[in-house]
Amino acid sequence: MILSSAVSSVSSVVGSVVTAAAGASSDSDELGGVAGWAVDLMEKLGAPGAGLAIALENLFPPLPSEVILPLAGFTASRGSFTLAEAIGWTTAGSVVGAVLLYVLGVLIGRDRVYWVWERLPLVKTEDLEKTEAWFGRHGRKAVFFGRMIPIFRSLISVPAGLERMPFGQFLLLTFLGSAIWNTTFVLAGYWLGEQWHRVEEYVGVFQWVVIAVVALGVCWWLVVRVRAIRHDRRTA
Repeated sequence: MILSSAVSSVSSVVGSVVTAAAGASSDSDELGGVAGWAVDLMEKLGAPGAGLAIALENLFPPLPSEVILPLAGFTASRGSFTLAEAIGWTTAGSVVGAVLLYVLGVLIGRDRVYWVWERLPLVKTEDLEKTEAWFGRHGRKAVFFGRMIPIFRSLISVPAGLERMPFGQFLLLTFLGSAIWNTTFVLAGYWLGEQWHRVEEYVGVFQWVVIAVVALGVCWWLVVRVRAIRHDRRTA
């Protein structure tokens, strides 16, 4: 029931956003896509629109913060709202989105994760136990720095909830990490003005590097695990 209510609430918010985006202005029509949607949202709601866009970006990672944040800075440079409002509202949106994912982790619970994990091929319970131990030692760093790494920005909130990281600690680390990330990109968009889209080019390269590293790590893990299974079968 709780998860159903949460899904319904998110769907209502997304529906409202889509409705708002239906009446896009000439600026958003020219931009199109996510950029046009974000600009339209900011034009209709002001700085809170930028915050809403970033909150949704946390819940739906395919929405790129490297587009929304520089656009918020660019919009601020045009006088639609102040630079401080752009940074404040986008950071608030980041925190709200992260908290919702933290709550999702709490609701899923550790027992359900173990139940699913034990039924997956190639993995062992000790793998999850090691991951938990690692998070216990480095969880604070993971939450703080994770807010500044593409892909992991959203995902890191879920294990924090699963491991029941103290909420006050999670909130502070999320706020600090989000404030640094958001301020950097909002300022970049503010200073670059009409050239705000250059930010996406550089961050896009960084994101592909992260994806490549993760993919290589997963491939290496699979090779090692398959070899270990074959070795166990031969010696059995």
